[in-house]
Amino acid sequence: MSFSQGISGLSVAAANLDVIGNNIANSGTVGFKSAAATFQDVYAGSRIGLGASVAGVTQNFTQGVTQTSSRPLDVAILNGDGFFRLSSPSGEIMYSRNGQFTKDQDGYIVNAAGLRLTGFGVSATGGIEGGTPSAIRIPTTAMDPKATAGVQAEFNLDSRSVTPTKTPFNVADSDTYNYSNALGPVYDSLGNPHELGVFFVKTGANAWSVYGAADGAALNAGAPISTMTFDANGKLLTPAGGTITLPAMTFPNGSAAMNVTVDLSGTTQFGNANAINKLNQDGYTSGSLTAYSINPDGTITGKFSNEQTQLLGQVVLSSFANPNGLEPKGNNVWAETQASGQALTGTPGAGTKQGSLASGALEASNVDLTSELVNLIVAQRSYQANAQTVKTQDQVVQTLINIR
Repeated sequence: MSFSQGISGLSVAAANLDVIGNNIANSGTVGFKSAAATFQDVYAGSRIGLGASVAGVTQNFTQGVTQTSSRPLDVAILNGDGFFRLSSPSGEIMYSRNGQFTKDQDGYIVNAAGLRLTGFGVSATGGIEGGTPSAIRIPTTAMDPKATAGVQAEFNLDSRSVTPTKTPFNVADSDTYNYSNALGPVYDSLGNPHELGVFFVKTGANAWSVYGAADGAALNAGAPISTMTFDANGKLLTPAGGTITLPAMTFPNGSAAMNVTVDLSGTTQFGNANAINKLNQDGYTSGSLTAYSINPDGTITGKFSNEQTQLLGQVVLSSFANPNGLEPKGNNVWAETQASGQALTGTPGAGTKQGSLASGALEASNVDLTSELVNLIVAQRSYQANAQTVKTQDQVVQTLINIR
């Protein structure tokens, strides 16, 4: 007689209870994947089995329910089997579905265990670099200023205007010009703002002279910086392409000379009041980071105090041919193994294998508490039944011992 069947049954039932208990304990763990114990029978040269053993523990990697969050660094993976790719300061790579991230004192995006979220950095031209993923770092320094190089403006100049009788042109005397408007502020290489103005003087039928001023001082020694002509339908003929290059501007603050091109294409001469219809300039002062967000394609966009936005990096996701081959390491992370296959790393996006990202959201545990409680009852009954097997074997042995 053997106690092995009952003892093995108790062992596998206890293991099953451990797995179920772990599932229930982690029902509130973000990104947790439920598991199930699988069993196998045991034979050893006999038609009667010797019981059962644990064949393994398989995890269920189906997606959990997406929950909303108010934190921009809470990120959920949607419609894909990707994992966040994380690295330790020593370079060890781990993978996780838990998107609860924060920013550490050095600007790195990290999880609760201090592992850094990886992705692609930004090149000198402002695009995504690609290449080998590395730890993503949110800049802690201010955005550099950018000197204004181009201005786009569209005006309507009133065709009913008459040539001013008072000459010469004087910035401070509105009787010497027909219309003026600001093109700024524009910014020098140090990020200092300057007021740039443009003045229009009608010189004849369909003809105008253009003057300029910076910080109230006339450009080009008070002479015209360009002329403009229109056809009989009020459309701009010259300058060619509607582009005017202003004289170089220097300021006593140590900044580099400013060279600004003004694009006036689209300017008209109709019988309506003088007006500006469009105005854009490409410069800005320095600015500090005020907010950032992670987009569905993984790109991280920063918003700065100078009203500019800038790419800060791009999150990557990794997927595996056999996710069940991943090794659980605790702290909501897994490690790659030979059984899982090599990580397939790419950028997120709709329709990709890895899935897309949702900022301000988290993936809840996929544990089904109702099913787990039912499984708990079944596992308990199994344990009790195996305990009864051991008890019965003990009674049989006791009976044999008592035979005289």
